[in-house]
Amino acid sequence: MQNTGQAVLVTGGSGYLASHIIQQLLENGHIVHTTVRNKGKTEKYEHLLQLADQAAGELKIFEADLLIPGSFADAMKGCTHVFHTASPFTIGKVKDPQKMLIEPAVQGTRNVLETVSDTGSVERVVLTSSIVAIMGDAADARNIPGGVFTEEHWNTSSNLEHQPYAYSKTLAEKEAWKIAGEQSRWSLVVMNPGFILGPSLTRRDDSTSIGFMVSMGNGTYKTGAPEGFLAVVDVRDVAAAHISGAFRKEASGRHILASETLSFIEMGRILGKHFPAYPIPKRKVPKWFFMLVGPMFGLSRKYIRRNIGIPLMVDNTYGIKDLGIKYRPVEETLTDQFNQLVNDGLLKDRR
Repeated sequence: MQNTGQAVLVTGGSGYLASHIIQQLLENGHIVHTTVRNKGKTEKYEHLLQLADQAAGELKIFEADLLIPGSFADAMKGCTHVFHTASPFTIGKVKDPQKMLIEPAVQGTRNVLETVSDTGSVERVVLTSSIVAIMGDAADARNIPGGVFTEEHWNTSSNLEHQPYAYSKTLAEKEAWKIAGEQSRWSLVVMNPGFILGPSLTRRDDSTSIGFMVSMGNGTYKTGAPEGFLAVVDVRDVAAAHISGAFRKEASGRHILASETLSFIEMGRILGKHFPAYPIPKRKVPKWFFMLVGPMFGLSRKYIRRNIGIPLMVDNTYGIKDLGIKYRPVEETLTDQFNQLVNDGLLKDRR
């Protein structure tokens, strides 16, 4: 599908999404450079070496740190495209959000893009932003015409104290557009995926997305789940969208990536149909009750007030048109991931 033999860089290669991007690039025959924080910890990227052995492309591993200026220079040398995926992701409580979220996201983006500007071979950067750079809380929809989020919107409700992860993604994307606008040699294309789910290429259990799916099947919500809504998208489709954004010359701007918006209970209904023996949530927990217990799950009362029970609507049509992507049904995403979690031993086998 793509022009094979081109060298490309994927930052944060051991990540959940980055691993899928690398897999698809290798299958397309690319020379893939990727970065990890510590090359000595081979267990973190061993799966990438195995993928490379089975694919037409070639993989090269480099060491780099988001907070060290210039550390991506060697990895970027000779690359025509850069996929910047590396950024911390958490939705729980964070002790020091400035240090753990804001600095790695913003300074990391700045360091990578400044290196891009110094690397003459780079033609395009694809940045992994997030839907949370478009909206912080479902309640934000009350302030926009029609209540539907599009690529025109920016998150204005998050800050260091409330939704710091969303705040970090918003600041990082704004920094990227600022740096891209100061030059004209390379172009920037941005992906704003919703909540990424789907099978992982590793047995890791430290991903927020994987943690969420485990909680859906391990009894965490067996007495019921809050009426939260998620714009769900398959990790394999997000990876394909990144690659399309890199190599489709006409691709431009921001792209909301979302297949469907579902509540926890709707997701539970799908999973319950395929996995009836598991304690998957079947009923809705009243909002007032979740206001009492939510903080035990690391969710503030402000977050609960502005998100639980409030429908979320996003417009994904621009991404479909501009990138030429087709989304998998959410049912396929959920069942594939649940089966994988059982096969990997992260959920007890009750099938």
